[in-house]
Amino acid sequence: MTTANDAAASGAAGTEAGRPADRGAVGRAGGRGRFTGTGTLLRLALRRDRLMIPVWVLVLGGSFASVASSLASLYDTAARRAELAASMTGNSSLRSLYGPVFSDSLGGLVAWRMLGFGAALAAVMSLLIVARHTREEEESGRQEMLSSAVVGRFAPLSAALLTAVLANAALAVVTAAGLMGAGAGGPGAVALALGVAGTGVLFACTAAVAAQLTENTRLVRGLTAAGLGAAFVLKAAGDAATDDASSPLTWLSPIGWAENLRAYASERWWVLLLFTAAVLIQAAVAYALTARRDVGMSFLPSRPGPPAGRISTASGLALRLHRPTLIGWTLSFAVVGVVFGGLADGAAELVGDNAKAQEIFERMGGAAALTDTFLAAMAGLLGMVAALYVVASVLRLHGEETAGRAEPVLAGAVGRLRWAGGHLVVAFGGAVLLLAAGGLGLALGHGDRPAEIIGATLVQLPAVWLLGGITVLVYGAAPKLVAGAWGLTGLCLAIGWIGPALDLPRSAMNLSPFSHLPKLPGHAMSWPPTLLLTACAAALTTAGLAALRRRDVLT
Repeated sequence: MTTANDAAASGAAGTEAGRPADRGAVGRAGGRGRFTGTGTLLRLALRRDRLMIPVWVLVLGGSFASVASSLASLYDTAARRAELAASMTGNSSLRSLYGPVFSDSLGGLVAWRMLGFGAALAAVMSLLIVARHTREEEESGRQEMLSSAVVGRFAPLSAALLTAVLANAALAVVTAAGLMGAGAGGPGAVALALGVAGTGVLFACTAAVAAQLTENTRLVRGLTAAGLGAAFVLKAAGDAATDDASSPLTWLSPIGWAENLRAYASERWWVLLLFTAAVLIQAAVAYALTARRDVGMSFLPSRPGPPAGRISTASGLALRLHRPTLIGWTLSFAVVGVVFGGLADGAAELVGDNAKAQEIFERMGGAAALTDTFLAAMAGLLGMVAALYVVASVLRLHGEETAGRAEPVLAGAVGRLRWAGGHLVVAFGGAVLLLAAGGLGLALGHGDRPAEIIGATLVQLPAVWLLGGITVLVYGAAPKLVAGAWGLTGLCLAIGWIGPALDLPRSAMNLSPFSHLPKLPGHAMSWPPTLLLTACAAALTTAGLAALRRRDVLT
């Protein structure tokens, strides 16, 4: 989101970068400094991300310490930790999800439980940062304005990469400090933190290359996310094949490299050289590409759409814009559902007779039989992730508006409600498709009760739609505050993810709409909260559309 303050800061950055403004200085800068202005643009980027980066760093870094504290209470003896490590090593399905256990120490269990997901989330943080400060700046026209001053050709890319490096360095510090505070310190904490941060920096460079190849921010994020997904799949396949991460498939994945650092178990520090080499190669490619293209251009231009047909309508245009994202999310939900479904029967083996672990699963999915509890917890997790899709799809309206692409559509015989309605149908209807695909995957992986399991995922829709309705209201009434929709969704995910492990009070858990839904399968369907959440979602969406109809279009 770009605010008036950001625009003013951009103008100030251009002025500062242009000092001294005499022709001699301009000539000298053009001849000697392709990196001129990097420091100024870096300060601007850090100012614009002054909220986003600290939230990512503190939440993600703090989650390692939270998991360490939870595991310390759940497996409070060496015998219990050794039993868990042995059961995980012998279960190929769970290995594919979390990886092998290299050490039965507290730190070793944290690395097993969190390293893969933490590294993937660090990569997501990095790709968002780089995409925002490279291709998004060019799409909005701000980069052209800044480049008119004494700003070197490599300065924008350098500032974006340095911002990502600083964010990952801060994440490494917070992660290592949190682990040390939770009683899992030593060299293992440093190795784990460097593995997570190294993965983040590597995918920051991947996003930098994608920003040169494609001409819009959505494709930058999509290509980088596809690479991240492929890396996770390779790691999962390699871990399922072997119990010591020695599979060639694991070594083909950067997330597998972080795993093969073997934090808390005879650390392999030389693996960091792989990260260094990959970062340097990708950065060199990104700089070589940016030196050979004009601002706003790309090496892979978008293919023009057909002049007539479904795309000639507002709803057809919305479907065309969302279609690649929707297909990717749907396939991902189906695959993840199959993986989670295959793990359901192993949940009892994982938990065993550990009463505290059983309590956590019960808080996540209810107090039914353990397999049903696990399935209910996974259905809830799919629902929370589906909320991210809905929020992102609703905010596509904001992106179309701020980029100036909404004005030509609205200038014709298309009203605001019709234009927005096309996007919202895809957003809210897409959530149905995602959760149905996830439920079908769960049922296929589990091999039993397809109708009941699909119903368990679809019952998450009212909470998903509620968060989507809040996003519509914020966008319609206060479009400059749309970042708050991400913050609220992130809060709900944090409550659902780490709340049960931390045994948060019921009042805190109730802040998430997902806490009010029936825990299926294993419980009877409860209609009152489901219908109430659906009604609230409809009311919020209606209010948001009414506000959109009254306000001016952003320019």
